[in-house]
Amino acid sequence: MMQDLLLLGTFPTLAQNLIDTEFRCHNMAALETDDALRTSLRGIITRSNCAVPKDVILQLPNLGIIATCGVGYDLIPLDVAAQRNVIVTNTPDVLNDAVAELCVGLLFALLRRIGEGDGFVRSGAWRNGAFPLGVSLAGKHVGIVGLGRIGKEIANRLVPFGVKLSYYGRTDQQLDWPFQPDLHELARRSDILILTSPGGRETEQMIDASVLEALGPQGYLINIARGSVVHQSQLIDALASGMIAGAALDVFDSEPDIDPRFFELNNVVLSPHVGSATNETRMAMARLTLDNLHRFFEDGTVLTPVAA
Repeated sequence: MMQDLLLLGTFPTLAQNLIDTEFRCHNMAALETDDALRTSLRGIITRSNCAVPKDVILQLPNLGIIATCGVGYDLIPLDVAAQRNVIVTNTPDVLNDAVAELCVGLLFALLRRIGEGDGFVRSGAWRNGAFPLGVSLAGKHVGIVGLGRIGKEIANRLVPFGVKLSYYGRTDQQLDWPFQPDLHELARRSDILILTSPGGRETEQMIDASVLEALGPQGYLINIARGSVVHQSQLIDALASGMIAGAALDVFDSEPDIDPRFFELNNVVLSPHVGSATNETRMAMARLTLDNLHRFFEDGTVLTPVAA
């Protein structure tokens, strides 16, 4: 029998079509007008960029699972879910490659000014002189903040480019790359600082003016983690003043209504949160999300639970 789900957020068309072949999805409008539906719903399917309100969890008496299509779960109130014995799942690993690929792409777009170069050629400016020089990656010191699954994939892809790697995180993982327990010291030693840490209260605005000052006027910032990890107004000030050389960002506060001051800066590459946005990856994420739901409705267990 096809189960009913509350759907929060918007999925790519192919993924939504897959979901609709296996579950009956209902939106918040239906929930607000149908008391019987409130009682019958046992699952929520959502995306990691969509908030799951606490009051929604509390008004579904038989809710048992929240399945998010993505790695991040900082927009899900895990404490409320735990109090209600609601299992939360995410989709780790299946998007690692895509996010790591984008990170490397953003890094080269920033250092070699690829976007600017495209505009330079299209405008006809090349006829009047050579394009300004870029910056080489080879030999640079790259610091990675939060060396989890995605961070390791990024590090492995950067090794062949001849960089020096080190990382900051909760613990020394005893890896081949040096662990730096002090974030400011990592920034001071780095030419490029890559953010891959999770969102949430523990990491909120951890990259502030003091870290950016330590990174310095020759330093570059890449954020493919969460917008909340960076103090955004202080980053804009650092870019505008030359405190750092540049940044490439795939995530922002208040997406998609990002701060318009970014548009006035010529030393930042802006990307619309597309780290996992390939057809192959989004379908793999949707498949794992659905598999978690099916397993839960079969026997109460899941494949990839999030620890509360």
